[in-house]
Amino acid sequence: MKRLAILLSGRGSNFEAIAANIARGSIDASIAVVLSNRRDARGLQIARERGLNAVALPSKGMDREAYDRGLIAELRKYSVDLVCLAGYMRLLSASFIREFPNRILNIHPSLLPAFPGLDAQHQALAYGVKVTGCTVHFVDEYLDAGPILLQAAVPVLDQDTEETLSARILAEEHRIYSEAIRIVLSGQYRIEGRRVILG
Repeated sequence: MKRLAILLSGRGSNFEAIAANIARGSIDASIAVVLSNRRDARGLQIARERGLNAVALPSKGMDREAYDRGLIAELRKYSVDLVCLAGYMRLLSASFIREFPNRILNIHPSLLPAFPGLDAQHQALAYGVKVTGCTVHFVDEYLDAGPILLQAAVPVLDQDTEETLSARILAEEHRIYSEAIRIVLSGQYRIEGRRVILG
């Protein structure tokens, strides 16, 4: 059975959705470790309540390369097959990405390449777009720029606030992240340049 690592910095709602799908048997994998760069991340508490390995590796004040070396060492202990970023608020170093080539997924709350980085929902409202959504992509050395695996569109309503828009996007995130993990674990895809070809 494939072994997942979940990296998070906060509440961990995407982690909870993945864990629920594993428990239901709709993802054939186990969560080997949930790891956070913040000791107080709610996701760590949820992981402990689920009986999962939960590890805090505080990053405050640490150099990125040095921190990521510790992160790599921790993940090696758990023989991880796939790294899933679920609200992990640190940029990964090139050395970390080379350690797990095409084995790191991220979920982002926009239709990339539109609105990369922080506050994607705020950016969508500020630009007045009529459609936004979320994207699961492979992680490369650039911010929110790796090959796109799945996307889901969410309409932007005239009365939307950041909170209402974020909630609708999050529901789609929970759906497509698990689907993307299933695709990657099944090996039913190939990468050609920037394109991910399914099937």
